[in-house]
Amino acid sequence: MTEPVKVLIIDDEADFCYFVRKNLMRSSMFDVVIATNGKQGIELANNEKPDIILLDLLMPGMSGDEVAAVLKRQAATATIPILYLTALATDEDVNEDMDEDMDDCNERKSGKNFILAKPVRTKKLMETILKILGKS
Repeated sequence: MTEPVKVLIIDDEADFCYFVRKNLMRSSMFDVVIATNGKQGIELANNEKPDIILLDLLMPGMSGDEVAAVLKRQAATATIPILYLTALATDEDVNEDMDEDMDDCNERKSGKNFILAKPVRTKKLMETILKILGKS
């Protein structure tokens, strides 16, 4: 059996984090850690070295864009792919801007950052994470 994918969720909505963590870990393909604010997320990213970060765009104190900028400036976290999970976009919005190399998925590539619209189904989230990491 392969080692589980380490996922860091940075989102200020505790209930959202709880359910995403629970659903991902149910498959035993993922190990999930949670941060409920940007500062804590940056610290966990440095300490935990996740394979991928699920990041909310709208958070109090430090926005997802600000968190991503800090992570991309640090050598230890600069190459970790970021998957934005946001209610600011719909599947239709994301599909309009989708890169051709992502085929028919509902995510858009922007540098090493990707976007999925909330709410997202667990199966779709798992498939997207594995695809970003080249494990699908």
